[in-house]
Amino acid sequence: MSPLFTSIVIVMGLLAVMGIVVGVANDAVNFLNSALGSKAAPRRVILWIAAAGILVGTLTSSGMMEVARSGVFYPGQFSFPEIMMLFLGMMLGNILLLDIYNTLGLPTSTTVSMVFGLLGAGVAAALYHIWGDPAASVSDLSQYINTGKAMAIIAAILLSVALAFAAGSLFMYVSRLIFSFRYAKVFRRWGAVWCGISLAGILYFALFKGLKSSGLIPTSVGEYVGELVTLFVFWAGASVVLWIFQRMRLNIMRITILTGTFALALAFAGNDLVNFIGVPLASYDAWQIARETGSESIMMGELANPARANFLLLLLSGAVMVLTLFFSKKSRHVTETELSLASQHEGDERFGSTFVSRSLVRASLALNTIWTGLIPDRMQKVIDRRFEPLPAEERSSAPYDMIRAVVNLTAASILIAIGTSYKLPLSTTYVVFMVAMGSSLADRTWGRESAVYRITGVMAVISGWFITALGGFLIALCVTLLLLWGGWIAVTTLVALCAWLLIRSHRTKPEEKAAAEELPVIKAETPDEVLCVCIGEVCTTMEQVTRIYNRTLVAVFKENRKVLKEMVQSSNRLFEEARDRKYGIMPTLRRLQQCDIDTGHFYVQVTDYLSEVTKALIHITRPAFGHIDNNHEGLSKEQIVDLMRVNDQVEAIFDKINDMLRTKDFSDLDMVLEMRDKLFDTIVEAIKNQLRRINGDPAASTRASVLYLTILNETKTMILQARNLLKSQHYFLESRK
Repeated sequence: MSPLFTSIVIVMGLLAVMGIVVGVANDAVNFLNSALGSKAAPRRVILWIAAAGILVGTLTSSGMMEVARSGVFYPGQFSFPEIMMLFLGMMLGNILLLDIYNTLGLPTSTTVSMVFGLLGAGVAAALYHIWGDPAASVSDLSQYINTGKAMAIIAAILLSVALAFAAGSLFMYVSRLIFSFRYAKVFRRWGAVWCGISLAGILYFALFKGLKSSGLIPTSVGEYVGELVTLFVFWAGASVVLWIFQRMRLNIMRITILTGTFALALAFAGNDLVNFIGVPLASYDAWQIARETGSESIMMGELANPARANFLLLLLSGAVMVLTLFFSKKSRHVTETELSLASQHEGDERFGSTFVSRSLVRASLALNTIWTGLIPDRMQKVIDRRFEPLPAEERSSAPYDMIRAVVNLTAASILIAIGTSYKLPLSTTYVVFMVAMGSSLADRTWGRESAVYRITGVMAVISGWFITALGGFLIALCVTLLLLWGGWIAVTTLVALCAWLLIRSHRTKPEEKAAAEELPVIKAETPDEVLCVCIGEVCTTMEQVTRIYNRTLVAVFKENRKVLKEMVQSSNRLFEEARDRKYGIMPTLRRLQQCDIDTGHFYVQVTDYLSEVTKALIHITRPAFGHIDNNHEGLSKEQIVDLMRVNDQVEAIFDKINDMLRTKDFSDLDMVLEMRDKLFDTIVEAIKNQLRRINGDPAASTRASVLYLTILNETKTMILQARNLLKSQHYFLESRK
């Protein structure tokens, strides 16, 4: 056996582990978000329940391994070297594609990425085989590729997206009409019956979708579970059990949510594990077949035979999945995307607006006006009362309540179970995500303040799903062709490149780590904590502004591009923090106004002035970096002398302001005003000097003059806003006293 193919098998084993890591990071959103979004239990408890479901599910996945071996292409048409390069090309492309999605925080389907990756790699291997066979032609491609499978998946994507969104909207609308947001009283009467429907659907889903193909359930039982009568039996039994639990004062919604989390995790591991380790195991089987026959030119028809399950490998895979679930930071990033789009609370939206989203919102408002005109006013008022949200002081910190979490789990479980019964390859990711979006729309969380941004987010995720198919196909096609053409050189190069890209992607940069941290003012709970954090943030920000401004001017004088680039990144981060603080001001004001209205008023002024200071700073650092980065002529000696004089006065003012902020002694406010006026006089004189130089030397650098005047004007704006900030901070603290 050639060392090349032995090395490929070893690499495929490592890629299997990496595939599990990036795959679980993407698919964790499927089974965690309902429990996390409703805060049905502490995060660690939710993770342990999901981990139990994963471990059970991994032992049921052996029946799905044929998909990777012979589900998309016909292995008997390929030789051993071709099939090994096919598998390696698919895995390299698939892992890179999923890691890109995880980095962007967008959930996608690992099933689609695997199937279309295999399709692309299979087409590449088929074309390579056809080119080497004079008797073959491109028209023979259908003898190598099972195109019907790919078309079925594309149709299922379109079906699952539309059907899941509609089902989530309908289930949520009816549930909210029944229970409203103040559901405690009604839930005591009908809660067991309603949760019984949910639990019956979840149990049916777990048995039919998760365990039927495992062999743990006899065929006769599996066929019986598929009957509609069984659902009513499940419903009746679950309702009785939950009614007893309710009388024991147990939270039956929490039980239903955690049961659904376990069921989704079980089905995920049982059906999607093949997406991560199916191809590496198939490559190992191909290697064993070639080794036993003693020929590397053998055709791989034996891969069409049923796979032999190795339960030890399945258990190890489950352990890796569980560890990834607990420790992957990217899984949290992907989870946050759905939670932000479905949240009941207002705040800074992650996505912007587009022409399409704005048009959809306007069209929806017009349709809503027509619809409300057809409904009698009395009925409309009754419906509106059912959807009236709780006041801010009565809301929990959870993105949404348990009613919606139960709806999400129920609708997703039932839809996936129905799709499986009709042998439709529905994507778990697509169904779960679109159900959550539909339920959030029906729950009126997409109000006029947030609808345009959340529609943009949903459209971005959906478009990413379709790009998954195209991207997985093209990446696997190109990588496999390179591997078949380049041999061991291409294998070594592409594996090293893939490893480097993954290491680079998972290495957290300091600025990314700082950006990922939540603002302290958001974590503060009591008014006193908010005040303390606000004071600290103002002091820290002003100290950083002082440092960035000084280093920027020095770097401009010395034409130091590296330092200027660093200052641009630092100023951007300060501005984004100030902007987040400004647009996330409402929750902070609610906590501050518990003690005093005036305190909240001055806090608004402080955040606004702080935002303006950081905005003026980026209007200095960005043009300065752009000027030096484009290799334009530097500042003249006279310009540098004038700016150094300005810099000295700015530094003195900032030192005084920072000292007053730290000591909370504002007795020298008038002195800062005098220093500001002297600085403004210096800036005016510097501008006049520049005008004289322009008149005396028409050939002087125009771009350098524009940068010079920009720095002076923005410095004036920055000092003006800094002095206003100091005054507002003074009033802010005095109002608290």
